[in-house]
This record gives sequence, C-alpha cells and structure tokens, in this order.
Amino acid sequence: MATTVASEYSNEVKNTPIEHQFNPYSDNGGTILGIAGEDFAVLAGDTRHTTDYSINSRYEPKVFDCGDNILISANGFAADGNALVKRFQNSLKWYHFDHNDKKLSMRSAARNIQHLLYGKRFFPYYVHTIIAGLDEEGKGAVYSFDPVGSYEREQCRAGGAAASLIMPFLDNQVNFKNQYEPDSHGTKRKHVKFLTVEEVVQLVRDAFSSATERHIHVGDGVEILIVTKEGVRKEFFELKRD
Repeated sequence: MATTVASEYSNEVKNTPIEHQFNPYSDNGGTILGIAGEDFAVLAGDTRHTTDYSINSRYEPKVFDCGDNILISANGFAADGNALVKRFQNSLKWYHFDHNDKKLSMRSAARNIQHLLYGKRFFPYYVHTIIAGLDEEGKGAVYSFDPVGSYEREQCRAGGAAASLIMPFLDNQVNFKNQYEPDSHGTKRKHVKFLTVEEVVQLVRDAFSSATERHIHVGDGVEILIVTKEGVRKEFFELKRD
C-alpha cells in the first residue's frame, strides 16, 4: 500500500510505502534464579509485573510448585510463561494418570519441558525457563532452558531482566569462581563447598536487593520456594517499591 506524501516543495509529490508491523511479544520484566544445594534446591523470583515504564502489578508470582517436589518458573512475556507452566502442570497430571500416580523425576521433567518448548520453536514461548527440585539421589538439581528447548543442568542460574547483574554474583558466591584463600596472595583457589539453606536464602535476598537498586523492572517483593526431602516451603521478603 502506498500513500501520497507532500514534501517541503509543493510541486513535488512522492509515493512512499508504509510498512505495517505487528509484534506479538512483550517483555513484562522481573527476574528469576535457581540454586542447587547438596540436598535441597531453591527457586526464587520477584513479584513485579511491568510493561515498559509502567507497573501493572506489585504481586505477580513467577515461581510455582507443580507437585512431585518440582518447582518451575518461566520469566519474560507473562502470557507465554503462564501458558507454559499450565501446559507442564497439565502434562504432569496426565503422567500421574497414565502411570498410577508414579512420581515424575527431575530428569524426565526437564525432557518434558524440552519437548513443550521445541514443539513451539516456529512461534516460541518468549521466556527463560528454570526448574528446580531433587534428583533420584536426593541431591539438588537446577535445569535452565532457552526459548526453543536447549537445556542443561547447572549449579545456579539467573534469568530475566536483571540476569546480567545477578549471574556474576552467583558465579562468585555459589560456584566460587575467582575466589582465593586470603593468605595465599591469589595463588590458592578457595575450596568449593555446598552452601546451607540459610546461606542460600540470604544470598538470594542480597542478590535481589542489589538488583532492585539497579533495575527498574525488578522490585516489590521476592518469593523463594525451597524444596527438600520434607517437601516445599515458601518464604517472602519485601523489596523496594520505587
């Protein structure tokens, strides 16, 4: 389609095409992170929901307990995230129905989500997905996914608006990268060890408090789901609201 555009010279007339665009995606802000411990796993997300510079909601949960001690979060375009979580919860119910309420393992859950994401690869879910839980040996497990289903098991992973701020902090504090023994003058690396639940929860609070200071799409509150062999429990902490 073309339209007539008059230039500053009244006797000149040009035909300029108008391009019509439609973008089905949006980014609703927020940040999520997962950390695997020795016998537990943590999945956390802030509760702010935004569109550009507007705050739509100060309490929009991003982390969910799906049952079978499996936690999931899909952060990015909120509509796609909600759709993916509901599809996984539905597939988990069908798995229980087909297998006499057999518990779904973390490895199988990760492969299930891979199929859900890859099946939409031509019009992908615009989200960063993380699941957390316990593996067959009772050890903490965290899997992270890109929008088209590529995934890997990791010790820790952050996703969303402030991921670039939080991930270096997690690399240092959880993976002990670039940490050395104080008396070694930078010659002996610090011994890598698992953190306790209390240390991880405090780490999550520090990470989100720091991100809130630097990113306008993160804030209001942080919800932390902790899965152990006893089950799942939730903790909530207030963040800055401006």
